Amino acid sequence: MYLAKECDKKLFAKIAKLNVKIERLDEKKAQALAKGGNHQGFLADVEPVLPVSLSSLKDENFLVMLCGVTDMGNIGAIIRSAYAFGFGGIIISGLKELKIENVLRTSSAAAFELPVCIMPNALDAVNELKLSGFSVYGADMRGENAKDAVFSKKMVLILGSEGEGVPNRLLDKCDKIVCIKMGREFNSLNVSAAAAVLFNRIYNG
Repeated sequence: MYLAKECDKKLFAKIAKLNVKIERLDEKKAQALAKGGNHQGFLADVEPVLPVSLSSLKDENFLVMLCGVTDMGNIGAIIRSAYAFGFGGIIISGLKELKIENVLRTSSAAAFELPVCIMPNALDAVNELKLSGFSVYGADMRGENAKDAVFSKKMVLILGSEGEGVPNRLLDKCDKIVCIKMGREFNSLNVSAAAAVLFNRIYNG
């Protein structure tokens, strides 16, 4: 654990109880370790977060799949919301490399707790999940108002990129397509904001 700023005694006592080595850093060294990110005075050396297999997620009831979402900030925010609303795992497709430092930061460390699966082929993942008893829901503006939709107790929600959305080949595989009804003639939400709205609808009804 690296500290680049003073912290109050109570917080330092909690850090000390972790029984890890603590080092003080000057701001220049901290900024170099953070690779330009906003470290807020606290940095840590951690074990890599390793992706899980798709088969390991088949006993979960609620999954989310990201197709073509490449912004690490959005991925981290979606993981944070998915964890908060009780989802059991996240599947990411169409991404060459997961920059885990950025994802951990924007997920507020929820990426340590929520299993992440990297699947190169989204269609294969959907077919496998359907065979395992999952109902598949796609998010698309042409769909049914999510407020009126009835969600299965074992389901996966597919979210696409803001530019392309969920590809038609995946929408064709969906059991239902849902959307978020807008209060104005404005058909775009940030994908992480849309995810949080849909997660809340699924979890709280």
